[in-house]
Amino acid sequence: MDAQAVSVVVAGLGISGAAAARALARGGERVVVLEATEGERQRAAAAELARLGVEVRFGEPALPERAEIVVTSPGWRPGHPLLTAAARAGVEVIGEVELAWRLRGEGSAPWLALTGTNGKTTAVRMLASMLSAAGRKALAVGNVGVPIVEAVAEPYDVLAVELSSFQLHWSSSIEPLAAAVLNVAPDHIDWHGSMEEYAAAKARIFANAGVVVYNADDEWSTRLAEPYGSRVGFTLGVPRPGQLGVVEDLLVDRAFTPDPVASAEELCGLADVRPFAPHNVANALAAAALARAYGVPPEAVRRGLAEFVPDPHRIAHVATVGEVDYVDDSKATNPHAAAASLAAYPSVVWIAGGQLKGADVDDLVRRAAPRLRGAVLLGTDRETIRRALARHAANVPVVDVPGQDTGVMDRVVAEAARLASPGDTVLLAPAGASLDMFASYGARGDAFARAVHRLAES
Repeated sequence: MDAQAVSVVVAGLGISGAAAARALARGGERVVVLEATEGERQRAAAAELARLGVEVRFGEPALPERAEIVVTSPGWRPGHPLLTAAARAGVEVIGEVELAWRLRGEGSAPWLALTGTNGKTTAVRMLASMLSAAGRKALAVGNVGVPIVEAVAEPYDVLAVELSSFQLHWSSSIEPLAAAVLNVAPDHIDWHGSMEEYAAAKARIFANAGVVVYNADDEWSTRLAEPYGSRVGFTLGVPRPGQLGVVEDLLVDRAFTPDPVASAEELCGLADVRPFAPHNVANALAAAALARAYGVPPEAVRRGLAEFVPDPHRIAHVATVGEVDYVDDSKATNPHAAAASLAAYPSVVWIAGGQLKGADVDDLVRRAAPRLRGAVLLGTDRETIRRALARHAANVPVVDVPGQDTGVMDRVVAEAARLASPGDTVLLAPAGASLDMFASYGARGDAFARAVHRLAES
Protein backbone atom coordinates (compact mmCIF):
# COMPACT_ATOMS: atom_id res chain seq x y z
CA MET A 1 0.00 0.00 0.00
CA ASP A 2 1.25 3.46 -0.92
CA ALA A 3 2.50 5.14 2.23
CA GLN A 4 0.79 8.36 1.11
CA ALA A 5 -2.61 6.73 0.72
CA VAL A 6 -5.26 7.51 3.33
CA SER A 7 -8.62 6.03 4.18
CA VAL A 8 -10.05 9.04 5.99
CA VAL A 9 -9.43 12.75 5.66
CA VAL A 10 -10.42 14.90 8.62
CA ALA A 11 -11.01 18.52 7.64
CA GLY A 12 -10.12 20.86 10.48
CA LEU A 13 -8.24 20.48 13.75
CA GLY A 14 -10.83 21.94 16.10
CA ILE A 15 -12.43 20.08 18.99
CA SER A 16 -14.62 17.85 16.83
CA GLY A 17 -11.92 17.29 14.20
CA ALA A 18 -9.30 16.22 16.72
CA ALA A 19 -11.82 13.94 18.46
CA ALA A 20 -12.77 12.34 15.14
CA ALA A 21 -9.12 11.75 14.24
CA ARG A 22 -8.42 10.12 17.61
CA ALA A 23 -11.42 7.82 17.34
CA LEU A 24 -10.55 6.78 13.79
CA ALA A 25 -6.89 6.17 14.58
CA ARG A 26 -7.77 4.02 17.58
CA GLY A 27 -10.02 2.05 15.27
CA GLY A 28 -7.10 1.29 12.99
CA GLU A 29 -7.90 3.73 10.15
CA ARG A 30 -5.24 5.60 8.18
CA VAL A 31 -6.01 9.25 8.91
CA VAL A 32 -4.75 12.57 7.59
CA VAL A 33 -5.93 15.84 9.14
CA LEU A 34 -5.93 18.99 7.01
CA GLU A 35 -5.63 22.32 8.84
CA ALA A 36 -5.10 25.76 7.29
CA THR A 37 -3.89 27.53 10.46
CA GLU A 38 -0.58 26.62 12.08
CA GLY A 39 -0.77 28.22 15.49
CA GLU A 40 0.42 27.09 18.91
CA ARG A 41 -2.82 25.26 19.70
CA GLN A 42 -2.86 23.49 16.35
CA ARG A 43 0.79 22.38 16.64
CA ALA A 44 0.12 20.96 20.12
CA ALA A 45 -2.90 19.04 18.83
CA ALA A 46 -0.86 17.75 15.89
CA ALA A 47 1.86 16.48 18.23
CA GLU A 48 -0.74 14.61 20.29
CA LEU A 49 -2.26 13.02 17.18
CA ALA A 50 1.18 12.07 15.83
CA ARG A 51 1.57 9.71 18.79
CA LEU A 52 -1.49 7.86 17.45
CA GLY A 53 -0.06 7.69 13.95
CA VAL A 54 -2.16 10.54 12.55
CA GLU A 55 -0.51 12.92 10.10
CA VAL A 56 -1.50 16.60 10.21
CA ARG A 57 -0.87 18.65 7.07
CA PHE A 58 -0.84 22.43 7.50
CA GLY A 59 -1.51 24.90 4.72
CA GLU A 60 -4.13 25.23 2.00
CA PRO A 61 -6.20 22.02 2.24
CA ALA A 62 -6.04 19.74 -0.81
CA LEU A 63 -7.78 16.40 -1.21
CA PRO A 64 -5.20 13.59 -0.86
CA GLU A 65 -5.12 10.77 -3.39
CA ARG A 66 -7.06 7.62 -2.58
CA ALA A 67 -9.12 9.29 0.13
CA GLU A 68 -12.20 7.18 0.77
CA ILE A 69 -14.16 9.55 3.00
CA VAL A 70 -13.90 13.10 4.34
CA VAL A 71 -15.00 13.99 7.88
CA THR A 72 -15.55 17.73 7.96
CA SER A 73 -15.68 20.09 10.91
CA PRO A 74 -19.04 21.88 11.38
CA GLY A 75 -17.73 25.32 10.49
CA TRP A 76 -16.55 24.38 6.99
CA ARG A 77 -19.09 25.59 4.44
CA PRO A 78 -20.37 23.20 1.78
CA GLY A 79 -18.75 25.36 -0.89
CA HIS A 80 -15.23 24.99 0.54
CA PRO A 81 -12.84 23.92 -2.27
CA LEU A 82 -11.80 20.75 -0.42
CA LEU A 83 -15.40 19.63 0.02
CA THR A 84 -16.40 20.44 -3.55
CA ALA A 85 -13.31 18.57 -4.77
CA ALA A 86 -14.41 15.56 -2.73
CA ALA A 87 -17.88 15.74 -4.25
CA ARG A 88 -16.44 15.86 -7.78
CA ALA A 89 -14.25 12.85 -7.01
CA GLY A 90 -17.17 10.87 -5.60
CA VAL A 91 -15.72 10.89 -2.07
CA GLU A 92 -18.39 10.92 0.65
CA VAL A 93 -18.38 13.90 3.02
CA ILE A 94 -19.81 13.46 6.52
CA GLY A 95 -19.56 15.28 9.84
CA GLU A 96 -18.38 14.19 13.28
CA VAL A 97 -21.98 13.50 14.33
CA GLU A 98 -22.57 11.12 11.44
CA LEU A 99 -19.21 9.48 12.13
CA ALA A 100 -20.17 8.98 15.78
CA TRP A 101 -23.41 7.31 14.76
CA ARG A 102 -21.56 4.91 12.45
CA LEU A 103 -18.94 4.08 15.11
CA ARG A 104 -21.48 3.11 17.78
CA GLY A 105 -21.08 -0.38 19.12
CA GLU A 106 -23.80 -2.98 19.51
CA GLY A 107 -26.19 -2.12 22.31
CA SER A 108 -24.90 1.45 22.52
CA ALA A 109 -26.84 4.24 24.22
CA PRO A 110 -29.90 5.64 22.42
CA TRP A 111 -29.89 9.30 21.45
CA LEU A 112 -32.41 11.94 22.47
CA ALA A 113 -31.58 14.74 20.06
CA LEU A 114 -32.63 18.36 19.76
CA THR A 115 -31.94 21.39 17.62
CA GLY A 116 -33.28 24.92 17.21
CA THR A 117 -32.16 28.43 16.49
CA ASN A 118 -32.16 29.28 20.19
CA GLY A 119 -32.34 27.46 23.51
CA LYS A 120 -30.45 24.30 22.49
CA THR A 121 -27.84 24.28 25.24
CA THR A 122 -30.32 25.12 27.99
CA ALA A 123 -32.78 22.46 26.81
CA VAL A 124 -30.18 19.72 26.40
CA ARG A 125 -28.78 20.38 29.87
CA MET A 126 -32.30 20.32 31.32
CA LEU A 127 -32.84 17.00 29.56
CA ALA A 128 -29.60 15.52 30.91
CA SER A 129 -30.61 16.63 34.41
CA MET A 130 -34.00 14.92 34.08
CA LEU A 131 -32.37 11.71 32.85
CA SER A 132 -29.90 11.75 35.74
CA ALA A 133 -32.74 12.37 38.19
CA ALA A 134 -34.37 9.22 36.83
CA GLY A 135 -31.25 7.25 37.75
CA ARG A 136 -29.86 6.96 34.21
CA LYS A 137 -26.19 7.39 33.36
CA ALA A 138 -26.62 10.25 30.92
CA LEU A 139 -24.49 12.94 29.32
CA ALA A 140 -25.17 16.13 27.35
CA VAL A 141 -23.09 16.00 24.15
CA GLY A 142 -22.88 17.34 20.61
CA ASN A 143 -22.73 21.05 20.10
CA VAL A 144 -22.03 21.33 23.83
CA GLY A 145 -19.48 19.65 26.05
CA VAL A 146 -18.01 16.26 25.10
CA PRO A 147 -17.76 15.45 21.38
CA ILE A 148 -20.25 12.75 20.43
CA VAL A 149 -17.58 10.60 18.81
CA GLU A 150 -15.95 10.23 22.23
CA ALA A 151 -19.19 9.75 24.16
CA VAL A 152 -20.37 6.80 22.03
CA ALA A 153 -17.31 4.83 23.14
CA GLU A 154 -18.38 5.05 26.80
CA PRO A 155 -21.05 2.95 28.59
CA TYR A 156 -23.82 5.51 28.98
CA ASP A 157 -27.48 4.56 29.30
CA VAL A 158 -28.63 7.45 27.10
CA LEU A 159 -27.17 10.52 25.42
CA ALA A 160 -28.78 13.97 25.33
CA VAL A 161 -27.55 15.31 21.99
CA GLU A 162 -27.52 18.99 20.98
CA LEU A 163 -27.12 19.47 17.22
CA SER A 164 -26.49 22.62 15.22
CA SER A 165 -27.66 23.18 11.67
CA PHE A 166 -24.03 22.82 10.55
CA GLN A 167 -23.77 19.38 12.16
CA LEU A 168 -27.12 18.26 10.79
CA HIS A 169 -26.19 19.34 7.26
CA TRP A 170 -23.51 16.64 7.21
CA SER A 171 -25.64 13.95 8.91
CA SER A 172 -27.79 11.50 6.97
CA SER A 173 -28.35 8.25 8.87
CA ILE A 174 -28.68 9.13 12.58
CA GLU A 175 -31.75 7.56 14.21
CA PRO A 176 -32.61 9.24 17.52
CA LEU A 177 -35.09 7.53 19.81
CA ALA A 178 -36.78 10.95 19.90
CA ALA A 179 -35.88 14.30 18.37
CA ALA A 180 -37.06 17.88 18.91
CA VAL A 181 -36.93 21.14 16.98
CA LEU A 182 -37.28 23.94 19.55
CA ASN A 183 -37.76 26.83 17.10
CA VAL A 184 -36.54 28.03 13.73
CA ALA A 185 -35.79 31.67 12.89
CA PRO A 186 -33.40 33.29 10.38
CA ASP A 187 -29.80 32.56 11.34
CA HIS A 188 -26.62 31.38 9.60
CA ILE A 189 -28.18 32.22 6.24
CA ASP A 190 -24.72 33.16 4.98
CA TRP A 191 -23.61 29.56 5.61
CA HIS A 192 -26.69 27.73 4.29
CA GLY A 193 -27.55 30.10 1.44
CA SER A 194 -31.25 30.61 2.23
CA MET A 195 -33.83 30.31 4.98
CA GLU A 196 -35.26 27.24 3.26
CA GLU A 197 -31.88 25.48 3.24
CA TYR A 198 -31.32 26.41 6.89
CA ALA A 199 -34.72 24.95 7.83
CA ALA A 200 -34.04 21.85 5.72
CA ALA A 201 -30.87 21.24 7.71
CA LYS A 202 -32.83 21.48 10.95
CA ALA A 203 -35.45 19.06 9.55
CA ARG A 204 -32.82 16.33 9.13
CA ILE A 205 -33.11 15.62 12.85
CA PHE A 206 -36.64 14.29 12.27
CA ALA A 207 -35.88 12.06 9.28
CA ASN A 208 -35.28 8.80 11.18
CA ALA A 209 -36.53 9.72 14.67
CA GLY A 210 -38.82 7.38 16.57
CA VAL A 211 -40.76 10.27 18.14
CA VAL A 212 -40.93 13.74 16.57
CA VAL A 213 -41.25 16.58 19.12
CA TYR A 214 -42.25 19.98 17.75
CA ASN A 215 -43.06 23.44 19.06
CA ALA A 216 -46.77 23.97 18.38
CA ASP A 217 -46.25 27.73 18.91
CA ASP A 218 -43.53 27.96 16.24
CA GLU A 219 -44.58 27.98 12.58
CA TRP A 220 -41.40 26.44 11.18
CA SER A 221 -41.10 23.73 13.83
CA THR A 222 -44.72 22.72 13.26
CA ARG A 223 -44.27 22.69 9.50
CA LEU A 224 -41.14 20.53 9.67
CA ALA A 225 -42.97 17.95 11.82
CA GLU A 226 -46.04 17.67 9.61
CA PRO A 227 -44.82 14.77 7.41
CA TYR A 228 -44.37 12.46 10.40
CA GLY A 229 -46.96 10.32 12.13
CA SER A 230 -45.47 9.91 15.60
CA ARG A 231 -45.67 13.59 16.64
CA VAL A 232 -45.73 15.18 20.08
CA GLY A 233 -46.20 18.94 20.42
CA PHE A 234 -45.38 21.35 23.19
CA THR A 235 -47.02 24.73 23.79
CA LEU A 236 -47.10 27.56 26.29
CA GLY A 237 -50.88 27.31 26.15
CA VAL A 238 -53.25 24.64 27.40
CA PRO A 239 -52.18 21.41 25.70
CA ARG A 240 -54.38 19.33 23.43
CA PRO A 241 -54.21 15.52 23.47
CA GLY A 242 -50.76 14.60 22.15
CA GLN A 243 -49.11 17.71 23.59
CA LEU A 244 -47.31 19.01 26.67
CA GLY A 245 -48.23 22.47 27.87
CA VAL A 246 -49.17 24.83 30.67
CA VAL A 247 -52.33 24.80 32.78
CA GLU A 248 -52.45 27.71 35.22
CA ASP A 249 -49.08 27.43 37.04
CA LEU A 250 -48.32 23.83 36.09
CA LEU A 251 -46.46 22.07 33.28
CA VAL A 252 -48.57 19.09 32.25
CA ASP A 253 -48.32 16.10 29.91
CA ARG A 254 -51.19 15.02 27.64
CA ALA A 255 -49.02 12.95 25.31
CA PHE A 256 -47.37 10.16 27.30
CA THR A 257 -50.27 9.40 29.64
CA PRO A 258 -52.43 6.24 29.48
CA ASP A 259 -55.41 8.29 28.22
CA PRO A 260 -54.28 11.60 26.67
CA VAL A 261 -57.86 12.51 25.72
CA ALA A 262 -59.34 12.22 29.19
CA SER A 263 -56.42 12.96 31.51
CA ALA A 264 -53.16 14.83 32.01
CA GLU A 265 -50.18 14.26 34.28
CA GLU A 266 -48.62 17.07 36.30
CA LEU A 267 -44.90 17.34 35.63
CA CYS A 268 -43.84 20.36 37.70
CA GLY A 269 -44.71 23.93 38.54
CA LEU A 270 -43.69 27.06 36.66
CA ALA A 271 -41.62 27.96 39.70
CA ASP A 272 -39.42 24.91 39.01
CA VAL A 273 -38.21 26.49 35.74
CA ARG A 274 -35.07 28.58 36.31
CA PRO A 275 -34.38 31.18 35.15
CA PHE A 276 -38.06 31.85 34.61
CA ALA A 277 -39.03 33.31 31.24
CA PRO A 278 -41.58 32.16 28.64
CA HIS A 279 -38.94 30.86 26.24
CA ASN A 280 -37.28 28.93 29.07
CA VAL A 281 -40.61 27.29 29.90
CA ALA A 282 -40.71 26.17 26.25
CA ASN A 283 -37.19 24.74 26.65
CA ALA A 284 -38.33 22.84 29.75
CA LEU A 285 -41.38 21.44 27.93
CA ALA A 286 -39.24 20.26 25.00
CA ALA A 287 -36.76 18.59 27.34
CA ALA A 288 -39.62 16.99 29.27
CA ALA A 289 -41.15 15.63 26.05
CA LEU A 290 -37.86 13.97 25.08
CA ALA A 291 -37.40 12.61 28.60
CA ARG A 292 -40.96 11.25 28.66
CA ALA A 293 -40.39 9.60 25.27
CA TYR A 294 -37.54 7.73 26.92
CA GLY A 295 -39.76 6.73 29.86
CA VAL A 296 -38.72 9.22 32.54
CA PRO A 297 -41.46 9.50 35.22
CA PRO A 298 -43.03 12.87 36.10
CA GLU A 299 -41.28 13.12 39.47
CA ALA A 300 -37.86 12.86 37.76
CA VAL A 301 -38.83 15.63 35.34
CA ARG A 302 -39.62 17.90 38.28
CA ARG A 303 -36.51 16.91 40.24
CA GLY A 304 -34.32 17.33 37.17
CA LEU A 305 -35.57 20.87 36.64
CA ALA A 306 -35.14 21.70 40.32
CA GLU A 307 -31.51 20.47 40.21
CA PHE A 308 -30.68 22.13 36.89
CA VAL A 309 -28.04 24.87 37.08
CA PRO A 310 -28.39 27.39 34.21
CA ASP A 311 -25.33 28.27 32.14
CA PRO A 312 -23.99 31.83 32.45
CA HIS A 313 -25.13 34.75 30.25
CA ARG A 314 -28.65 33.42 29.73
CA ILE A 315 -31.12 35.90 31.31
CA ALA A 316 -28.89 35.94 34.39
CA HIS A 317 -29.71 38.49 37.09
CA VAL A 318 -26.53 40.46 37.81
CA ALA A 319 -27.64 42.97 40.46
CA THR A 320 -30.35 45.36 41.55
CA VAL A 321 -29.16 48.95 41.75
CA GLY A 322 -31.50 51.75 42.74
CA GLU A 323 -34.57 49.48 42.35
CA VAL A 324 -33.51 48.66 38.78
CA ASP A 325 -32.69 45.06 37.82
CA TYR A 326 -29.66 44.44 35.58
CA VAL A 327 -29.90 41.24 33.52
CA ASP A 328 -27.21 39.62 31.34
CA ASP A 329 -28.51 37.76 28.28
CA SER A 330 -25.38 38.17 26.19
CA LYS A 331 -26.13 34.76 24.65
CA ALA A 332 -29.00 36.45 22.75
CA THR A 333 -26.83 36.75 19.64
CA ASN A 334 -29.62 36.96 17.05
CA PRO A 335 -32.97 38.80 16.82
CA HIS A 336 -35.06 35.72 17.64
CA ALA A 337 -33.20 35.20 20.92
CA ALA A 338 -33.36 38.89 21.78
CA ALA A 339 -37.13 38.91 21.15
CA ALA A 340 -37.63 36.04 23.58
CA SER A 341 -35.53 37.80 26.18
CA LEU A 342 -37.33 41.13 25.81
CA ALA A 343 -40.71 39.38 26.12
CA ALA A 344 -39.76 38.24 29.62
CA TYR A 345 -39.79 41.76 31.10
CA PRO A 346 -42.56 44.39 31.09
CA SER A 347 -40.43 47.57 31.21
CA VAL A 348 -36.98 47.47 29.65
CA VAL A 349 -33.98 49.67 28.95
CA TRP A 350 -32.45 47.63 26.15
CA ILE A 351 -28.72 47.30 25.51
CA ALA A 352 -28.27 46.09 21.94
CA GLY A 353 -25.79 45.89 19.11
CA GLY A 354 -22.88 43.92 17.74
CA GLN A 355 -22.63 41.93 14.52
CA LEU A 356 -26.09 41.33 13.06
CA LYS A 357 -24.73 39.10 10.28
CA GLY A 358 -27.27 40.56 7.86
CA ALA A 359 -30.26 39.76 10.09
CA ASP A 360 -33.35 41.98 9.91
CA VAL A 361 -34.33 43.62 13.21
CA ASP A 362 -37.52 45.46 12.18
CA ASP A 363 -39.90 42.78 13.45
CA LEU A 364 -37.94 42.48 16.70
CA VAL A 365 -38.16 46.23 17.37
CA ARG A 366 -41.82 46.45 16.30
CA ARG A 367 -42.84 43.72 18.75
CA ALA A 368 -40.67 45.01 21.60
CA ALA A 369 -41.62 48.71 21.24
CA PRO A 370 -44.46 48.76 23.85
CA ARG A 371 -42.14 47.56 26.61
CA LEU A 372 -39.09 49.70 25.77
CA ARG A 373 -38.31 52.61 28.08
CA GLY A 374 -35.00 53.35 26.40
CA ALA A 375 -32.23 51.81 24.31
CA VAL A 376 -28.45 52.03 24.45
CA LEU A 377 -26.64 50.88 21.32
CA LEU A 378 -23.06 49.69 20.84
CA GLY A 379 -21.04 47.76 18.31
CA THR A 380 -20.60 47.58 14.55
CA ASP A 381 -24.24 47.38 13.48
CA ARG A 382 -25.80 49.71 16.04
CA GLU A 383 -26.92 52.09 13.27
CA THR A 384 -29.17 49.38 11.79
CA ILE A 385 -30.91 48.99 15.14
CA ARG A 386 -31.13 52.77 15.58
CA ARG A 387 -32.93 53.12 12.25
CA ALA A 388 -35.37 50.34 13.19
CA LEU A 389 -36.09 52.09 16.48
CA ALA A 390 -36.72 55.36 14.62
CA ARG A 391 -39.25 53.57 12.39
CA HIS A 392 -41.10 51.53 14.99
CA ALA A 393 -40.42 53.11 18.40
CA ALA A 394 -39.89 56.80 17.66
CA ASN A 395 -40.86 57.85 21.20
CA VAL A 396 -38.19 55.67 22.84
CA PRO A 397 -35.03 57.58 23.87
CA VAL A 398 -31.95 56.12 22.20
CA VAL A 399 -28.31 56.63 23.17
CA ASP A 400 -25.60 55.71 20.68
CA VAL A 401 -22.27 54.78 22.30
CA PRO A 402 -19.48 54.78 19.68
CA GLY A 403 -16.14 53.04 19.94
CA GLN A 404 -14.87 49.50 19.48
CA ASP A 405 -12.82 49.12 22.68
CA THR A 406 -14.13 46.85 25.42
CA GLY A 407 -14.13 49.79 27.84
CA VAL A 408 -17.23 51.06 26.06
CA MET A 409 -19.37 48.85 28.33
CA ASP A 410 -18.91 51.16 31.34
CA ARG A 411 -20.34 54.06 29.32
CA VAL A 412 -23.15 51.83 28.05
CA VAL A 413 -24.19 50.80 31.57
CA ALA A 414 -23.97 54.40 32.83
CA GLU A 415 -26.27 55.58 30.02
CA ALA A 416 -28.71 52.73 30.66
CA ALA A 417 -28.82 53.62 34.36
CA ARG A 418 -29.60 57.23 33.42
CA LEU A 419 -32.56 56.12 31.28
CA ALA A 420 -33.95 53.60 33.79
CA SER A 421 -36.54 54.24 36.49
CA PRO A 422 -37.34 52.15 39.58
CA GLY A 423 -39.06 48.95 38.49
CA ASP A 424 -37.34 48.84 35.08
CA THR A 425 -34.98 46.11 33.86
CA VAL A 426 -31.73 47.02 32.12
CA LEU A 427 -31.38 44.11 29.74
CA LEU A 428 -28.29 43.15 27.76
CA ALA A 429 -29.87 41.22 24.87
CA PRO A 430 -27.68 42.33 21.96
CA ALA A 431 -29.39 40.58 19.00
CA GLY A 432 -25.92 40.35 17.44
CA ALA A 433 -22.67 38.46 17.73
CA SER A 434 -19.90 39.83 19.94
CA LEU A 435 -16.70 39.44 17.92
CA ASP A 436 -16.62 43.06 16.75
CA MET A 437 -15.61 44.08 20.27
CA PHE A 438 -15.22 41.00 22.50
CA ALA A 439 -13.59 37.58 22.37
CA SER A 440 -16.97 35.89 22.86
CA TYR A 441 -20.52 36.48 24.05
CA GLY A 442 -19.27 35.34 27.47
CA ALA A 443 -16.62 38.05 27.53
CA ARG A 444 -19.29 40.59 26.57
CA GLY A 445 -21.54 39.42 29.41
CA ASP A 446 -18.66 39.49 31.87
CA ALA A 447 -17.84 43.07 30.84
CA PHE A 448 -21.47 44.04 31.41
CA ALA A 449 -21.51 42.40 34.86
CA ARG A 450 -18.29 44.14 35.90
CA ALA A 451 -19.65 47.48 34.75
CA VAL A 452 -22.86 46.92 36.71
CA HIS A 453 -20.94 46.06 39.86
CA ARG A 454 -18.81 49.19 39.45
CA LEU A 455 -22.01 51.18 39.09
CA ALA A 456 -23.35 49.66 42.32
CA GLU A 457 -20.18 50.60 44.17
CA SER A 458 -20.09 54.19 42.94
